[in-house]
Amino acid sequence: MPTSEQTLAPVDANLEAMLQGALGARASHTESDASREQALVGPKRCGTIAIVGRPNVGKSTLINALVGQKVSITSGKAQTTRHRIMGMRTVGATQFVFVDTPGFQTRHVNALNRSLNRTVLGTVSDVDLIVFMVEANRFGAEDANVLTHLPANIPTILLANKLDTVHRRGDIAPWLQSMQEHHTYAEYVPMSAKANKDVQRFFGICEKYLPEQEWMYPVDELTDKSERFLAAEIVREKLFRLMGDELPYTSTVIIDKYEEEGKLRRIAATIVVERDGHKGMVIGDKGEKLKRIGTEARQEIEKLTGGKVFLELWVKVRSGWADDAARVRSFGYE
Repeated sequence: MPTSEQTLAPVDANLEAMLQGALGARASHTESDASREQALVGPKRCGTIAIVGRPNVGKSTLINALVGQKVSITSGKAQTTRHRIMGMRTVGATQFVFVDTPGFQTRHVNALNRSLNRTVLGTVSDVDLIVFMVEANRFGAEDANVLTHLPANIPTILLANKLDTVHRRGDIAPWLQSMQEHHTYAEYVPMSAKANKDVQRFFGICEKYLPEQEWMYPVDELTDKSERFLAAEIVREKLFRLMGDELPYTSTVIIDKYEEEGKLRRIAATIVVERDGHKGMVIGDKGEKLKRIGTEARQEIEKLTGGKVFLELWVKVRSGWADDAARVRSFGYE
């Protein structure tokens, strides 16, 4: 596997070529998705790639685009991702094992966030490549804090996401130049996780850092998480999306029952909140809010499982659970 020292080139010497590839001349460097996945060319490669960054920078959006299917939930609320979620994609002779991590949290210190931060730190110490994700033209204290926890012995790519939101593209070059002061990066990649050409190009960028070895997973396996886990995450996503800033991020979802009868799924889940007032907000007037959360979650779980779903939702109050280490563990957080 190439090291950072072997692949690093000064940004100022290669900046123009890099920006051409990132900002316009991408098609000539990017094979179509179909052609990349048709035949094995060269020795098999397989490795793990951790995607890290501050909360709400777009990590889950990227991993879903790379895998080609939703394996990690998204919302506008920080700390939506709370688990180490692996998403696999086999392209040509290479199997990419992407690891989505919670956003590294520094603003709120409680048992839940300490658990999530341990998940991030445990992940980045045992991968072949780190993708440090920031927003293009933005680098703040939270980003800098994440950077201090990245191991120096693992190649790190700086991924400047949300390039589509930058109105003056000429500002990118000096900003990338300044990023050299913070860390030694193997490569600099300005892109948008929502642009398919950028996503397909990213496979080729990551590929050379992965070791030559047999694949870890069957070619059609997309995630290490079970349907039961994904069902809980889908309910939590709908909760966050429909409640917005009304509801504290510490709310969570527990699956009480998950029964399979052929293509039929019978699921009972509990939404856990910290205050009685939060319970009332989730239920809503005459239960309308909870009904909508359940309907949208059921519809998405049916798409995931390819069958009929009966979903029951309950709301319970567990005061202070997010600062109770034992209860955090009992709710399934590492």
